Amino acid sequence: MTDVSEHLTATGKLRAVDPDWQARVQNSFTQQSVMSLLGARLGTIKPGYCEIALPFRQDLCQQDGFFHAGITSTIADSAGGYAAYTLMPVNSRVLTVEFKINLIAPARGAQLLAQGTVRKAGRTLTITLVDVYAVTDGQKNLCASMTQTLICLLD
Repeated sequence: MTDVSEHLTATGKLRAVDPDWQARVQNSFTQQSVMSLLGARLGTIKPGYCEIALPFRQDLCQQDGFFHAGITSTIADSAGGYAAYTLMPVNSRVLTVEFKINLIAPARGAQLLAQGTVRKAGRTLTITLVDVYAVTDGQKNLCASMTQTLICLLD
């Protein structure tokens, strides 16, 4: 596994190897029926970074009115996966191998915002870090943090 420096430009910004990475990520996101079912939206995407927002709905909550841990985990998994996918080559697919999520605070807010960042990118495995925030009136409260391993599958 190599670190992210292999994907850095001369100015220190991450670069994707696929010139059409953005369209590929957006197309994949629209095909992911669970994101549609939940009402999640793809936010900012950059090489090595992805945001997914999920507006509050009562049917996504557990018994105390917080976003359910499974819902929090689902958008975190996708945000990390798409952050990794931005750096993967043409004709590749991304699949989660493993993740560890810490639920830090109750996920109570007008929306959840998952922010995935590539920590180490390799030819086969990529490691991401994802923070999930409960957001209300612009106030972000960290409610979960995930470390994730993903595999690049070539078609």
